[in-house]
Amino acid sequence: MSLRRSTSVAVTAVVLAATGAVPTAAAAHGRTQEFRRLATFPAYLNSSVDDTAAAEISTVTEDGRTVVYTDSPGRRLGFVDITNPSAPKPAGTLAVGGEPTSVAHLGRLLLAGVNTSAGFTAPSGKLVVIDSVSRKVDREIDLGGQPDSVAVAPSGRYIAVAIENERDEDVNDGAIPQAPAGYLAVIDVRTWAVTKVDLSAISTVAPTDPEPEYVSINSRDEAVVSLQENNHLAIVNLRDKKVQKHFTAGSVTVKNVDTLDDDKIELTGRITAKREPDGVAWITDDLFATANEGDYEGGSRGWSIFDKRTGKVVWDAGNTLEHIAVAHGQYPDKRSDAKGIEVENVTFAVLNRIPYVFVNSERGNFTAVYDMTNPRKPRFTQLLPTTNAPEGVVAVPSRNLVVVASEEEDASIGIRGSIQLFGFGTPRLQHPVSTGRIPWGALSALSAVPGKRDRLAAVTDSVYSPTRILGLTTGGVIDTRITVTKDGKPVGYDAEGLVVRKAGGYWLAVEGTGAGKDPDLLVRLNKRAEVVEEIALPADVAAAITSNGLEGVAESGDNVWVAVQRAIKGDPANTARIGRYHTVTKTWSWLLYPLDTAPTGWTGLSELVAVDADTFAVIERDNQRGPSAAIKKIYTFDVPKQWTGTPTVRKKLAKDLLPLLKSDNGWVQDKVEGLTVAGNGRTYAVTDNDGLDDATGETVFLDLGRLL
Repeated sequence: MSLRRSTSVAVTAVVLAATGAVPTAAAAHGRTQEFRRLATFPAYLNSSVDDTAAAEISTVTEDGRTVVYTDSPGRRLGFVDITNPSAPKPAGTLAVGGEPTSVAHLGRLLLAGVNTSAGFTAPSGKLVVIDSVSRKVDREIDLGGQPDSVAVAPSGRYIAVAIENERDEDVNDGAIPQAPAGYLAVIDVRTWAVTKVDLSAISTVAPTDPEPEYVSINSRDEAVVSLQENNHLAIVNLRDKKVQKHFTAGSVTVKNVDTLDDDKIELTGRITAKREPDGVAWITDDLFATANEGDYEGGSRGWSIFDKRTGKVVWDAGNTLEHIAVAHGQYPDKRSDAKGIEVENVTFAVLNRIPYVFVNSERGNFTAVYDMTNPRKPRFTQLLPTTNAPEGVVAVPSRNLVVVASEEEDASIGIRGSIQLFGFGTPRLQHPVSTGRIPWGALSALSAVPGKRDRLAAVTDSVYSPTRILGLTTGGVIDTRITVTKDGKPVGYDAEGLVVRKAGGYWLAVEGTGAGKDPDLLVRLNKRAEVVEEIALPADVAAAITSNGLEGVAESGDNVWVAVQRAIKGDPANTARIGRYHTVTKTWSWLLYPLDTAPTGWTGLSELVAVDADTFAVIERDNQRGPSAAIKKIYTFDVPKQWTGTPTVRKKLAKDLLPLLKSDNGWVQDKVEGLTVAGNGRTYAVTDNDGLDDATGETVFLDLGRLL
C-alpha cells in the first residue's frame, strides 16, 4: 500500500503560501530535496529502560560513524553506532567526572565541556579530551569556570569554550548581575594552553556579568559568542585572543502571535522583546544565524541572520516560524505567555551541494529546515517533528545526515531523551497541515462528509476551547473551521467523537470527567455547529462510567451509536461498552466489546465508525507510546438485529496499525483517535497530539486505502 508523502509538493505550497514565503530558485529548479527520519534512538538503550538518561548536545566522530552525546543526568557521554543510520546501535557510555554540557570533536579527539561546580558562586569546570577510538582520557584541562558550549575551529588550530558561570535563578528572580562573571576560554591545540578572553564591559545589560552561552567559529578563526542574558553578541579573534567587535542583539516587535495561555491559539497578539540569542552558527565568514530563545527578559520566537561587519540584522524570521508551527499543529499554547516555540539552537551545513540552516524549537518539538541558497533570504522547506525538547542539532555533510538530540526525560509518561537521525528521502508517513492561519491540534475524531469524495471533518478535544470542527481534504490539508456554539456563545466540550450527518449538522460524543462531574453526553448540532440537543446517558450507566468515557460516535438510520473507552463499574474487566441510542423512541441499548490485554498499561476504544447498517469498525489501542506501544489496531464487528441484556460482540482484526506507525522511525504516538471511511471509499486515521501537553506534538495522518 502506498502512502502519501509527509510534505508533498502540494502541501508544501500550501504551507509556503500560509507563511508568506515563496520557493527558492533552488527549490523551483528541483534542487531542494526532502528529508526523512531514519531512526529514533532512546538514550536509555545505552543503560537500561529504568535508567534516567538524556541526550542534550551531540557531535559525530570524524569518520561519521558514531554519535557522541552529553547525558547530563548520568554525568556521562553516550555513544551510538550509526554505521547504518537506519539501525543505530548502543555503543556504551563514558563517565566524565561531572556534568557534561557540550561535546565536539577535533580529528579523532572528543572534547567534552564538563561542569564540576559546587554551586553558583563557586563555578568550576574542565575540558575532558578523549581518544574517540580507545575512549581513554587523553588529558583534562582546567577551565576555571562552568562551561556551556565547546566549538572547534575549522582550521583545527583553536578550541573555544563559552564559560557561562550561570546565574542562580532563585536569587532575585534570576536577574543579573550575579558574580562571578563568565568569559571565553580559548585553547591553542599546539600547546593546550588556556587563554581567558574577558567579555565584561561590552554590553549595556549587566556589563559586569557576561554569561556567554554558545560559540561558533568560522574559517577565519573568528568566534561568534552569544551573551544570552546580556542580549549581546561578540566576535572574538582567536589568533590574538581579543574581542574584535561586539554589538547588541537588539529587540524586535512581532505581530500576529499568540500571547495568552488560555487554551486557545489566537494569532492576534503583539510582543516587543529582546532577542536574547542562545545557539549561534556561521553561515558564511561574514554572516551568522542566531536562535532567539530569550531568557528572563526576552525571546522573539524566531531566528535572525546578522552581518558581523556591521552588527546589523540582515534577515529576521519575525512571526513566520511560529506561524509554520501553527500550520503543522506543533504550536505549544501553554507557552504563549512566555517564549512561545522557544527557538533553542541552530546549525548550518551544506548537504548534497545545497546549503541549509536547521533550527530547533525546544517547546514546539521540531526542527525547521531552510534552504540557504541565498544566505540573506532563507526559504523554509520542511518541518521535521522530533521528540521532546530538541536541544542539539548537528549535520554530517560527509554522509548527508542531520542529528537532533532531545533532552526531555520523563519515563512516567513515556517521554524519553533521544537521538534522532534524518537523511534525504521521502517521508513514509503524512502529517496534516493547515492553510492560512488556521490553528489546530488535538484531533480527537474523524468523519467523512456525506456526498463529498475528498472531504473529511475533524474535531478538537478539551485541550482547546471552544470546540471547533475542522474541514480537511483527504490529502490532510486543513482548510476550514467552524466554532461550536450553545445559546449563541462559543462552548468547550471534550469532544472525542464526530459524525457529519447526512441530514445536515453533526453528532458529537463528549467525554465527561467521571464521578458525576461534567457528564458524558451525546450532542446534536445543526449545520451551523449550534447545539440543538444534549442527550445524557442512562442514569445507571452514567453512575458507573469512569473518566474514560465516550470516545466515538456513529450514525446508522434512526440509531446513533457510541463507544465507551473502557469498562464501566460492574462490567467484566477488559471490556468496553457499545451503546445504541434510538432517536425516535429515545431509548438506549448496550453491547459489550472484548478488549485485547495490553502488556503494559491499559487498552481501550478510541473511535467508532459505521461501515454499514450492521457492521462497525473501532480503533482499539493501549495507552503506551514509543517502544512500549503494543496495541494500535482496527477491528470490525457485527451487531445483532435484536438483543436483550448486554451480549458480547465478536470482533475481527482489520488492520494492525503498529507496523505502519513504526515505519517512519519516530516516537510511536499513543493516541490513534480518528478513523473514517471517506466518500472515495478509502479509510483514513489520525493521531491526537494532545496539544503538545506531555506529548511530542506530532500528528500522523494515515491513508489506509480501501480497507473497510
